[in-house]
Amino acid sequence: MATCPRSRRSACRRRVICLSLLEGDVQRKMLTFKFTPLWLVIACVCLLSVPMRAWCKDTGLIFVSNEKSDNIIVLDGKTLKVVKDLHTAGRPRDLHFNAAHTLLYVACGNDDVIEVIDVAKLTVVGKLNTGRSPEAFAIDESRQRLYVSNEESSSLWIIDMAQNITIQEVPTGAEPEGVLLSSDKSTLYVASEVTDMVHVIKADDGYVSDNIVIGTRPRRFAATPDGKELWVSTELSGEVWIIDRATNAAKEHLTFLPPGMRASDVTPVGLVMTADGKTAFITLGHANHVAFVDVASRKILGYALVGTRAWGVALSRDEKTLYVANGLGDDITVVDVASRKATASVPTGRTPYAIAIDD
Repeated sequence: MATCPRSRRSACRRRVICLSLLEGDVQRKMLTFKFTPLWLVIACVCLLSVPMRAWCKDTGLIFVSNEKSDNIIVLDGKTLKVVKDLHTAGRPRDLHFNAAHTLLYVACGNDDVIEVIDVAKLTVVGKLNTGRSPEAFAIDESRQRLYVSNEESSSLWIIDMAQNITIQEVPTGAEPEGVLLSSDKSTLYVASEVTDMVHVIKADDGYVSDNIVIGTRPRRFAATPDGKELWVSTELSGEVWIIDRATNAAKEHLTFLPPGMRASDVTPVGLVMTADGKTAFITLGHANHVAFVDVASRKILGYALVGTRAWGVALSRDEKTLYVANGLGDDITVVDVASRKATASVPTGRTPYAIAIDD
């Protein structure tokens, strides 16, 4: 029987009780049901009809990919202690769950694969072949497709997950990285680091419909929940550019300067937004801070000091905690959103890249 996280133990206990009611000798069963209220009997039957795995979701585990140590460190979300050091193929980078959070996909750049991890077992259970040096990707489960940026081949690969074959290669600018799939699954956005462009690609046929010129070395994306804006970090120009998705026009950009830092230190990479689209969090790379930004007014609300070269970022589901991967610190920083203060630093592997939270 699978081990349930604490948050689901009461549910799991109810199932065990039901099992005990329905097992044993026939006479004990009859006595039990004779004096058991009808509602409890019905509840037991319902519990037994649901797979155990359904009661054991939302583990709260935190997954951190580490490029140079070829592993994913799995942390307990409550204690921040290491649950497992999971070996992967070479240079694991971008991470994404499937919708049910039963599987975690990780792009492994040195071995040209995306590995598939069983979240319950914490083991690698499959591999999907990609082009050279996969870095970032997006998943369309409804069509069983992966959209993968391949850094060294300067292209976006469209992969059929069921058949494990590449069905199309879309040329892009040099060194593509960030990939974002629109909520309606119709449009892809791909950042090209060398050409300083965002490519707009039709997901159906891989047609490049537009190229948007922005700041120097675009890296990652965040879309506002209303679908109107696309925010793009541009690392070497130290900015975040805001694109109007209706017109594909880059309409404005934000700059940052944390206290005590120089403008040349500011190298934004990771972005994440709250579910209501009111607040954005942006990691500032060598400036070792995270910026808190009011999305509507574009006002910088404040900064949180984190580790060395703040890189990947993830927000807890309750939006109370921010987790930041520090690429040159070999650790992650835990930030309390309300106070904008770091509360913990947790060692991981070498050069942490991305963070995914099973909550």
